[in-house]
Amino acid sequence: MTGLGQGHTSRVPVLVLGKTLLVTLQGELRDGTAEQLQYDITARIAHSPVTGVVIDISGVDIVDSFLGRVLAEIASSARLMAARTVLAGMRPAVAITLVELGLALPGLVTALNVERALALLDHSPSTDPPPIRRAQHADLL
Repeated sequence: MTGLGQGHTSRVPVLVLGKTLLVTLQGELRDGTAEQLQYDITARIAHSPVTGVVIDISGVDIVDSFLGRVLAEIASSARLMAARTVLAGMRPAVAITLVELGLALPGLVTALNVERALALLDHSPSTDPPPIRRAQHADLL
């Protein structure tokens, strides 16, 4: 139910933790809200010294193809603006659904929880490739 003063699209809070943005998604995210979130994150990166974005999806039960695409686009936009994105808290059912849908989520590094995501951003310069890519590259040598 939307009140008269709230408008049609609710906003997802974007918290600032030093040079990192923390976004916590809860429940079902409507398409308009997901698009607004993409705009809000890129605007915050452009207007502040942000070098990392953590998107916590531990409160999300379902990631459909649209939300998966928006998450990948957020990561791509952030990377173009010199910020890394880490997706945290993915539930097993969400991971299985993403694989079944054939969504690779390019540009997104994942972490089991927010604490590990923040540690990844603190210890990995934005110019380094994601740790998984390094491991794959080492296997090829």
